[in-house]
Amino acid sequence: MLSGRRLDLLDPSPFDVEIEDIAHGLARVARWNGQTVGDHAFSVAQHSVVVEEIAAHMKPGLEPRWRLAALLHDASEYVIGDMISPFKSALGVNYKSFESRLEDAIHVRFGLPPKTPTAIKALIKKADRACAYFEATQLAGFGRTESLKLFGRPPADYDLVIEPQSPSAAQKAYLDRFRVLSEATGLSPAADAWHTE
Repeated sequence: MLSGRRLDLLDPSPFDVEIEDIAHGLARVARWNGQTVGDHAFSVAQHSVVVEEIAAHMKPGLEPRWRLAALLHDASEYVIGDMISPFKSALGVNYKSFESRLEDAIHVRFGLPPKTPTAIKALIKKADRACAYFEATQLAGFGRTESLKLFGRPPADYDLVIEPQSPSAAQKAYLDRFRVLSEATGLSPAADAWHTE
């Protein structure tokens, strides 16, 4: 990683996970394999910030730690990239197990339980699908009817106009949001203490 960390992909340690590496990587990973309109790809970093916002909109009063979980929901993609769901399924259980170990290490690194509670995971998934609806209709050339069939209806009282950011802007927005949420959870000092230069 650019931080100098060496991450063992088969046995990832929370001690080798850095938020700066995650933000840098996710800001450079394109959703929809880059098959979107605009001067910039819509990055996983920008997508993650939107998903966290939608989750909080869907469940007012959502605890900061679960908002942080929403922000980090695709964090493993800083290492493995953003594979489309049908391809993930085709790869099978071994891929899911690999992804799960990495997600567990990321959660532990930032003070979250390794496994997200089922209700929170379902909320994040609904927010993720709502974001995908907006992405599909605004950026990826999908019609509204097809998007509704694939992703379901987004919250009726939530609207989003997507403007894909440059990698540097998406990285900054992701880090800024992480800092706000980690401070709100009370985890920020502990997280900063893990840095060893």
